[in-house]
Amino acid sequence: MADIGSPPGFAHFVSLHRPALREPQHHAASVVPREPAAPAVDGVRTVLRFEGAVVLAVALVGYAQFGMGWGVFALWLLAPDLSLLGYLAGPRVGAALYNAAHALIGPVLLLAFGVFAAQPWAVAGGLIWLARVGLDHALGFGLKYATGFASTHLGRIGRADPW
Repeated sequence: MADIGSPPGFAHFVSLHRPALREPQHHAASVVPREPAAPAVDGVRTVLRFEGAVVLAVALVGYAQFGMGWGVFALWLLAPDLSLLGYLAGPRVGAALYNAAHALIGPVLLLAFGVFAAQPWAVAGGLIWLARVGLDHALGFGLKYATGFASTHLGRIGRADPW
């Protein structure tokens, strides 16, 4: 029978079947978040950074062939970094804008549009943007997590916490 003041019907039944509580764990590892094992992270990070260097090299060679001059290249190379202004609205918005400007999908789509629509400005823009993404990934600046600017898919940026 239901007690006075308890939820009626199904809600009462559900409240009686609570999941068992886990025993608290007091390990040092549960207090400090652990990073994955170093060899796997380093190996994957190395491959991804090498991939970024290859993207950068291919974009530079392509721009040398089909570009609009190195002055235009230098002018637009830093344009994706305007997405950093999103961090003024918080880490979630900043990460979303940064990732939109630093993922490969945008420059590849712009480049494809330029090739198929015979638009030289789009080819040049796609190659510049692709070079920038490749440069960032080669230097270890990966796509951001919403937890903060320093948390990337290529590992943490900057010095490790001393704590």
